[in-house]
Amino acid sequence: MPAARRQQVAPNGVIGISIFVIAEMMLFAGFISAHSIVKTSALEGWPPPGQPRLPIGETAINTAALLLSGLFLVLAHRAFHRDAAAAMRKLAVAIGLGAFFVVFQGAEWVALLGEGLTVTSSTHGGFFYLIVGTHALHAMAALGVLIWAFLRFRGGRLVMSELMTAEIFWYFVVGLWPILYWRVYL
Repeated sequence: MPAARRQQVAPNGVIGISIFVIAEMMLFAGFISAHSIVKTSALEGWPPPGQPRLPIGETAINTAALLLSGLFLVLAHRAFHRDAAAAMRKLAVAIGLGAFFVVFQGAEWVALLGEGLTVTSSTHGGFFYLIVGTHALHAMAALGVLIWAFLRFRGGRLVMSELMTAEIFWYFVVGLWPILYWRVYL
């Protein structure tokens, strides 16, 4: 009698990206902890004198775009098996809103550099670019994965486990951002 084959608990991609996300959560927890310690122990206030304040209002709008992107990805997931055309449109909107977030965060960086906030200008600048820059790298990578999923979907080759893997990565980027906004910007 052949050995009974165990049933897979979750697709390999989902397990792999979940492990990656957990590791990245620890990385960002370390960044946020270090930032919080330095910020609360700053004797001259925060941000340090001579350093620009971060653009809270503009970034709030950008945060809303990223959160909407996550919502459209949820809607794309729900429509995946029922209505492929609707799911593709929703996925395209999620990608568009994600791209909006990345582009306008880049514009924010350029403006802050122009105001004198650099990696070496202060601990404020160093932490800002480390934390927000690392998130930006994750956002660009996850956006690339969503585009890959969209192209596979358009070609009729995307399976649900691949979409779920892309979703987990994007939800990590989306879910992490409000925490970073709260801790770094406010």
